[in-house]
Amino acid sequence: MSTAIQEIKESIYKNKKRLANEIRESKELLSLLTKSTHKKLTSEEKKKVKEQLLDICKSIPALAVFMLPGGALLLPLLIKLIPDILPSSFREDDSIDIDLK
Repeated sequence: MSTAIQEIKESIYKNKKRLANEIRESKELLSLLTKSTHKKLTSEEKKKVKEQLLDICKSIPALAVFMLPGGALLLPLLIKLIPDILPSSFREDDSIDIDLK
């Protein structure tokens, strides 16, 4: 039982860091979109905007599935079958530790 609790705690911590990273990236997107109304964006900035908009678009179906009856059980199955359904911050990659400042 103790290991199950520890795994749950680790999962919550990991997803908390991922959510914070996604929020940070979304703030950067808002900043770039605001900037784009006054100035031309560089190619690097355009690339960041495109990536973040795609991440937002990926979040919507995952959230919709989660909200369905039984979605909490269905979403992990869909993630295994279609790993790209999640935003980049939430993809499983234990080799990369998100460093929040």
